[in-house]
Amino acid sequence: MKIILKVTSLFLFFVSPIIYAQDNYSYGNKHFEDCLSEVMKTKPGIVIKVEMKIEDNVSVYEFDVRDQDNRDWDVECNADTAKIIEIEEEAFGIGHAKFLKYMKIDLEQAKSIALAKYPGEIIEIEYELEEDGVAVYEFDINTDDGKEMKIEIDAASGNIHEESEEIWQIGYE
Repeated sequence: MKIILKVTSLFLFFVSPIIYAQDNYSYGNKHFEDCLSEVMKTKPGIVIKVEMKIEDNVSVYEFDVRDQDNRDWDVECNADTAKIIEIEEEAFGIGHAKFLKYMKIDLEQAKSIALAKYPGEIIEIEYELEEDGVAVYEFDINTDDGKEMKIEIDAASGNIHEESEEIWQIGYE
């Protein structure tokens, strides 16, 4: 009986929000499952977070996947085509060797650049390594105008690398 209760609880916690999100946010023409299938082929592991965002007027699912080696990956999938469009490795903190090697601007400088573009409150900071070796600071910002924006700042140049509006998120921060 306890096992059934645990399985039911896990289903309600992880699957119900996804079903709700799909029914209540009609972004993209492809189904969520198509992207999930492509992500699992690309980076097998456990999905720990999913976000829907709008990037350059394109609906994108971003899956955070933890692989068998306990590395975290951000895998982006175009919601209209179900094609993988970007893979980034999460760097666990600013002290990650690859991140440090690339970094020329510090965290405070990167925060200033991000907040100059999107005034508000930074609610999450991630350190990521792009496929081409570029290291970026990623900030989630609750903007003063009520949106949640994601912005990546190149850790060497301070240039804006990517920006998007987060529509919804399910899973762990």
